[in-house]
Amino acid sequence: MANTVCERSGCETALPVAGRGPVPRFCSTRCRVAAHRARHSVLSLPVELTGRRRWVRRDGRKAPRTVDGGFASVTAPATWSEHAEAAASKAGVGVGYVLAEGDGIVCIDLDHCLDDGKLAPWARTILDRCPPSFTEVSPGGDGLHVWGLGELERGRRIRRDGAAIEVYGQGRYVAMTGRRFENAPLELADLSEVVASLT
Repeated sequence: MANTVCERSGCETALPVAGRGPVPRFCSTRCRVAAHRARHSVLSLPVELTGRRRWVRRDGRKAPRTVDGGFASVTAPATWSEHAEAAASKAGVGVGYVLAEGDGIVCIDLDHCLDDGKLAPWARTILDRCPPSFTEVSPGGDGLHVWGLGELERGRRIRRDGAAIEVYGQGRYVAMTGRRFENAPLELADLSEVVASLT
C-alpha cells in the first residue's frame, strides 16, 4: 500500500492521491532533499561521533528529545540513542550530539560568524589556529561547530570584539547538521591547544 504522508522525518503532510504514474514519496522538493541528506548523514559525520551512543533528536526550539519524542537530558544516558536510530526517527526536526564526561570530544561553537557564506575575520583567525578537523555549519546557517579531541571540564562563553564563542566538552548537547564547511575533513583533530587558549 502506498504512503499517504510525506516520507521525510518530521513531516506529516498528506500526499495527493495519485492517478496514473508513480506514487509520490515526498510533498515537496525541499522534503525530498532533506530526506536524502538524512539518509546519507552518516557519510557526512566523523565515525568518532557516529560510533558512540550519544545521539538525541531536537525540536524546533533546539531542546533535546528522545527518538520517541519525549524529553531527553544530557545527564541521562538512557535518553540517548545510536546515530542510525536518531537519524531515522521522525521526532522533532533534526539530531544532536551529547558531549559526555570522559569522551575526550570537544566542540567550539562560533556563533553568528557567517554572513551570506562569508566568514567573519575573528572566526577565520580561530579556524586557522585549528588543525584540520570536522567543521559543520550550524542549523541556523550563520554559525560553525568545530569538532575535535580534547578535555574540558567547564564550558566557556566568550563575547568580545564582535566574537561570540562557546566551547564545551561535557554536560551539553549540540544540534548538528552534517553540512561540512569548506573542505573540512571527516575526522577529529586534537584541539587541546586551541581550547586552552580560548579564555
